[in-house]
Amino acid sequence: MEDRLHGSRPIANTTPEGEGVASSGDTFFCEVMLPVPLANYFTYRVPRDLQGEIQKGQRVIVPFGDRKILTGIVMSVHTTPPKAYEAKYVLEVLDPYPVVSDQQLKLFTWMASYYLCTQGEVMNAALPAGLKLSSESMVQLYPDFDPDESDLPFSEKELLLLTHLRNAPMSYSAISELLGIKNIYSIIKSLVAKEAILLFEEIKEKYKPKTEKRVRLAKEFTDNEALQQLFESLAPKPKQEAVLLKYLQLVPVMHDRSANRQGAPRKELLSEGVSASSLETLIRNGIFEEFQVTVSRIGTAEEANPPQVQLSSEQKEAQAGILKAFSEHAVTLLRGITGSGKTEIYVSLIRQALEGGSQVLYMLPEIALTTQIVRRLQKIFGNSMGVYHSRFSDAERVEVWKGIQNGTFRFIVGVRSSVLLPFDNLGLIIVDEEHDPSYKQQDPAPRYHARDAAIMLGQIHHAKVLLGSATPSLESTFQAQRGKYAFVRLDKRFGEARLPEVIIADMARERKAKTVKGEILQLLVKRFFGTLGEGQQGNHFQNRRGYSPMMMCEVCHWVPKCINCAVSLTYHSYRNALVCHYCGYRETAPSTCPTCSSARLKTVGYGTEKLEEELKVYFPEAHIQRMDLDTTRTRKSHETILEDFERGDTHILVGTQMVTKGLDFDKVGMVGIFNADRMMHFPDFRSYERAFQLITQVSGRAGRREVPGRVVIQTSNPEHTLLQLVLRHDVDGFYNYELAERSKNHYPPFTRLVEITVKHSDRKVCHACAGHLFEMLRQHLSGVWIMGPAEPVVARIRNQYLMTILVKIPRGYAGLQDVKANIQECVATILKEKDYRNTRVVIDVDPV
Repeated sequence: MEDRLHGSRPIANTTPEGEGVASSGDTFFCEVMLPVPLANYFTYRVPRDLQGEIQKGQRVIVPFGDRKILTGIVMSVHTTPPKAYEAKYVLEVLDPYPVVSDQQLKLFTWMASYYLCTQGEVMNAALPAGLKLSSESMVQLYPDFDPDESDLPFSEKELLLLTHLRNAPMSYSAISELLGIKNIYSIIKSLVAKEAILLFEEIKEKYKPKTEKRVRLAKEFTDNEALQQLFESLAPKPKQEAVLLKYLQLVPVMHDRSANRQGAPRKELLSEGVSASSLETLIRNGIFEEFQVTVSRIGTAEEANPPQVQLSSEQKEAQAGILKAFSEHAVTLLRGITGSGKTEIYVSLIRQALEGGSQVLYMLPEIALTTQIVRRLQKIFGNSMGVYHSRFSDAERVEVWKGIQNGTFRFIVGVRSSVLLPFDNLGLIIVDEEHDPSYKQQDPAPRYHARDAAIMLGQIHHAKVLLGSATPSLESTFQAQRGKYAFVRLDKRFGEARLPEVIIADMARERKAKTVKGEILQLLVKRFFGTLGEGQQGNHFQNRRGYSPMMMCEVCHWVPKCINCAVSLTYHSYRNALVCHYCGYRETAPSTCPTCSSARLKTVGYGTEKLEEELKVYFPEAHIQRMDLDTTRTRKSHETILEDFERGDTHILVGTQMVTKGLDFDKVGMVGIFNADRMMHFPDFRSYERAFQLITQVSGRAGRREVPGRVVIQTSNPEHTLLQLVLRHDVDGFYNYELAERSKNHYPPFTRLVEITVKHSDRKVCHACAGHLFEMLRQHLSGVWIMGPAEPVVARIRNQYLMTILVKIPRGYAGLQDVKANIQECVATILKEKDYRNTRVVIDVDPV
């Protein structure tokens, strides 16, 4: 099989294993998509023994370059050999059936074309790591497997490998060297089938089904008479009798003999002091038998079968409008104010779609939002619902992937990447909080927007797409105004709840009156005192984590900077560290200034950590928790914090935008917004839109039941147009105001943007390359606006200097694809120049 790796023999020759090819007429080739950033497919030769089983959508193992082994996806099978090179052989077919559907492949193709990346990059993002095999994979002995005690036949090379694996796991390259052969995949496949070995990544665990040890009564003891006799025989042996009694508590054998077939988990049987050695004795004596079953890592939910959701008259009207819109439009935008009960409408629509036999995808922007909503949905949909997000292990993500394919999961709740799952009968896609920037992938490619990808996925499946938000994006609102999307409104909160009272706290006035201590205004403190006194809870929003944005010497004004990026380091008090939030660099905070040796170091500005500390001074009796990236790094941390808040154990929850995202709690009576000015005046054309959305969303956490809520916004500019619109809850007024500004300055939704970022470790090379690329784009593009090149706000990240060029393309421009193709061609051309070969150019379509 060595020739399959190298493809070095003439086509008409015979392989060493006798896989002859009589003529090129009966030789088959396949086009394979590989997870590499190269635009084309790669042609491989199909060995004769695989010709009957290879088909589009299957995973195959193929050689790539001299040493790499990659997992690819078969795109087509044909009989035309490549003209430019001699095709290497496909080494192995990994699946008996396609694991990637035709619909997925269509989406991959569209994403690569629209977002100016390669299909291989899309494939790499789509496939869980557990479905990808590479030459970096490791092999270990199966737990409890002993070759000397096995009755299975093993070849000489298999035994040699098993002997060495007793000492330690081995890499594929080490195995190849040990056995003296280059193609080890047939041996690996044979040993996996015999359950002698496990495969895993050096860094990440490789997928294997999760098994559970279970115990059941031997068949002859399952009738009542035999059980009675068994109890009599075990009477002198109380520990063994205790095992039997515990088993009968767990498994109702006396009432239902068939229940014995599934038995009881061994771990559960041995709880509460039941003797393990007594169980082993009963197994040896043939009274119990032990077996293994494959179980899901996802966990199970009891089918609650709750009553149908009772919709209010306003919700019924909105749902009727959505159903009517579905008959006329592929995409519908639902704008429902915070607390209006959009989720109940979603549940009703999901039920209808599932009852019609379709699959459903319900997308949420972030993991923080999934925790609460998943619990609610599992009570309704039970085990037919799967959850997909990045906090899952690779193995869990593979199980969701396979569960969709085998029909276990017909309803998926997922974050951005769930749009890439292998649906084959999708009927409804719901994109909740569709305005959220978390739907946009930043790095690495594909830099796709999951909302827009979901709309394309809906077109591919002929599915209906519902976009929902209290503050829809300007792009979606614009499309609804043009009539491209249907538009449905829900303007009343559910039940007796009313929109919260919004209060503007004037920082300039309080400072002048000298009533402010630190940065928290007395008005806000008084309102929090009132809220806690009423038995209510509070949220305090500050969109900056850490203790302080920077540390500074009061004598010489020294400020610690990141060694890799052009930013100051953020001070984190709880670990006494200075941290860069761009590259992760950290150092211990100094006790004296390294420039002038002064001990007068002070922190400047407020992060969530400092805000939490200061609130604890004002409210020493209250339990205050913080929810930001620093406190939610572990898998269950989101859930724990939110459960504490839901139970009422936490009185004030301080957090970044995580606390703005769709959370629904009964007793939140007060929301504080710290420093709205920073959000509004961030140097980005979307800053007003983001600020309006964030303030409205976090305000919506207050007063979601009968007790009215209050919102206090700290600002130095209380008369600002945006804040006055928030004060009036005037969503339409804000959109009209912002759309007029965007139209005047040629920004989305009136144009499409392509942002090109040039990166290099040498500032002069970076600037020169950006300048040459700008001139090249000016010569090749017409009918568009080209801005730049310019340094971004942070001009150096991870020791790479940055320059950006922005291309504005009028919406509806007929030559859109030509513009994109020309951009790619210009980038490819400039990177071939000798001076710029080490330069990196990143193309981001529709940046957010």
